[in-house]
Amino acid sequence: MSGITRDAAWDIVCKYVEGVGLRRHMLAVEAAMRYYASIFGEDLDEWGIPGLLHDFDWEIHPSFEGHPALGSAILLDNGLPEDIVQTILSHAPHTGVKRTSLRDRALYACDELTGLITAVTLVRPSKSISDLKVKSVRKKWRDKAFASGVNRLDIERAALDLGVELWTHVANVIEAMRSVASELGLEGTK
Repeated sequence: MSGITRDAAWDIVCKYVEGVGLRRHMLAVEAAMRYYASIFGEDLDEWGIPGLLHDFDWEIHPSFEGHPALGSAILLDNGLPEDIVQTILSHAPHTGVKRTSLRDRALYACDELTGLITAVTLVRPSKSISDLKVKSVRKKWRDKAFASGVNRLDIERAALDLGVELWTHVANVIEAMRSVASELGLEGTK
């Protein structure tokens, strides 16, 4: 097991993350990680908890020098096993921590993509992920001015490294995010 419960992980998030947008991002990544855990026959908490916690220290260490390296000590002090902390460290290329496990590769593959999918959803008239199609993401993918901070090449490489075709990966993450749409604020306008 992961060393802590999902509730304890959420308590860490609530203690260190005030921003609603960042919390929603972390919930989206958690959902994507749990989705991939089910696909790969892995433990949902072992995969979901690193997804939930991967950016917990961004507000207290908002620099590449600090995040997530400085946050790793907090996680270890809160009972997270070293292998989960390794996964969290590996999601940030600037740490130099290699992605050695399938879980490491999944976290890296899901992180940026959830942000792009959220952005695409929010510019749609419905603002709902329930009717979002892969073709809408594909259209915005080609528009380099849209969500210009999202490194599309990194997402492509990460999907390849995960062993999932890019547009299948996009579909998987959309489906995962649908399962927590209300928590993400992506249930749309009524």
